[in-house]
Amino acid sequence: MDESRFIAGQAIAVGTGKVSVQRVLCANASMMTGPGTNTYVVGERDVAVVDPGPDMPVHTDAIMQALAGRPLKWIFVTHTHGDHSPGTSALQALTGASVIGMAPSPDALYQDAGFSPDRLFKDGERIVCDGFTIQLIHTPGHVSNHVCFLLEEDGLLFTGDHILQGTTPVILPPDGDMGDYLASLEHLRGLPLRALAPGHGEIMQDPAQVISTLVRHRMRREQKIITALQDLGPATLDTLVLHAYDDVAGHLLPWAKKTLLAHLIKLQRDHRASTDGDATDVATLWAPHRD
Repeated sequence: MDESRFIAGQAIAVGTGKVSVQRVLCANASMMTGPGTNTYVVGERDVAVVDPGPDMPVHTDAIMQALAGRPLKWIFVTHTHGDHSPGTSALQALTGASVIGMAPSPDALYQDAGFSPDRLFKDGERIVCDGFTIQLIHTPGHVSNHVCFLLEEDGLLFTGDHILQGTTPVILPPDGDMGDYLASLEHLRGLPLRALAPGHGEIMQDPAQVISTLVRHRMRREQKIITALQDLGPATLDTLVLHAYDDVAGHLLPWAKKTLLAHLIKLQRDHRASTDGDATDVATLWAPHRD
């Protein structure tokens, strides 16, 4: 699949597959969103949208312009963070489209509590659209209600925040889970993928290599955490993050600490680390597991 560069507010074709796919970049660039949230418009007649983005009228207008008068029948939402799902309500009100995704867990942080899919959707469900089929792939890890969507005709996977271009997603416990994240990556390895369309960044052409690189990165980070625990002995998250993430810029350490906690919870579950208290408390002492 060839790709063109894209700018906020303009619909740009992103592939040369069987099914028309356009991308509309939201003007919400930031430290956490990179160049902004990617909204994808799929199909030629009755069309689908993947991730309407934040509740920004200018972005909703840009999506409507990309539709160019074509009926919008389906809105697919990868997960319910504020940069991916809140624009659903306005877009559905304008078009009457069906909303497809998973509602957030009631106790999950940083979620769009107002998001409500039209019905309960499940892993592996296939939505037959106008000339194309989208399969739901439940990929918990970043958050528990994360879904990737596979455009079956082209092997194009819309990855939301599960796989990003040029960076790795933050895992947000307790709703996010490192063990689930790695298991979801392994599940994707077995799918007939040709390209990855992320929620932030550009199209990735070698899914197998991208997924393998992600897994290796997470395993290297896990080993670095274990080494830090062995060197330091009992330590808090605030101390551990300085050692296990010494390659990360200081302004990113608060987010690195969240993924560090996700790694530690996994290590505790694997009987490779232990804690003396609440696993969400930064003052909790973590140490290498001792039999």
